[in-house]
Amino acid sequence: MPLASATRPTPPAYAHGPIDGFTSIELMVTVAIVGVLAALAVPSFQTLMERWRVRQVSNDLESAFYLARSEAIKRGGKVTMEKYPNTQGGCQNASTAQEWGCGWVICLDENNNGTCNAKESKLQEVRLPGDMNIMRKPSGKSLKFTHHGMANGGNMLSFTLSPAATGVSSSATRTVCISSGGSVRIRAGKAIC
Repeated sequence: MPLASATRPTPPAYAHGPIDGFTSIELMVTVAIVGVLAALAVPSFQTLMERWRVRQVSNDLESAFYLARSEAIKRGGKVTMEKYPNTQGGCQNASTAQEWGCGWVICLDENNNGTCNAKESKLQEVRLPGDMNIMRKPSGKSLKFTHHGMANGGNMLSFTLSPAATGVSSSATRTVCISSGGSVRIRAGKAIC
């Protein structure tokens, strides 16, 4: 039998066609589309963030009232909630007695003068960065709580919260209503309590 000649297989011919992927034009078009979609989404995200901030601060305010009320009942009165004034280089939303946009402090008012002095114990402290308007009605820089847990002598109170950038016309605006008996309700928009 004759010997078969050893043949080597020939290597396959590789196609030198186009490589799959994006061209620079396709990539630029995709980036442009993503940029347009992001520009359209930013305003709705801003509104969403404003709503979240207002909701958070209104819930904090509600919790602060309940804390002050329960502490006043427990301690026989002598609890005061006082607004923070404007701060240098910081919050500028508390120029008048009606504006509470820089936050508040709740203290054990030992001398019962309606002011939180440096030596009196702080029960809670909330400082706001200045991105929120809080308008109190009727106006006043502090609230005294009685041994029955009533604030402001049992008169109705309201605090209207809105983003500082857009004001009370914003859809994020909420009103915190405190009844004469001390119960708290939160309403959408600028509401009359």
